[in-house]
Amino acid sequence: MRQHTPRGQIAPHIPADVFQRAQATGQPVVFVVNDRPAAGVEWRRLLLPFAIAGATVAGGWGLVAALCFLLDTAAHTATVIAGAAGPIGIGGMTLKLARTKGA
Repeated sequence: MRQHTPRGQIAPHIPADVFQRAQATGQPVVFVVNDRPAAGVEWRRLLLPFAIAGATVAGGWGLVAALCFLLDTAAHTATVIAGAAGPIGIGGMTLKLARTKGA
């Protein structure tokens, strides 16, 4: 008779005929336990690579956002400085760096 045991547990006994045969002949009784999980994905094994990839993507987007902010700030700063400086003249040539709002 075949008895099904819950996964991960060993039966609490061995069949009587196997035990008596082992006692009579002196043969050892060998238990084979398959503790490998069923076919499927081990999610804990994949968690670390996905966490590293997610952190890399988030860091990359943060770097792009910081770069855009710095470039925007630099452009505004250059505009303010050019507007405050007024026209620059060398000899007979003048160069106006920024237009006024009215023009």
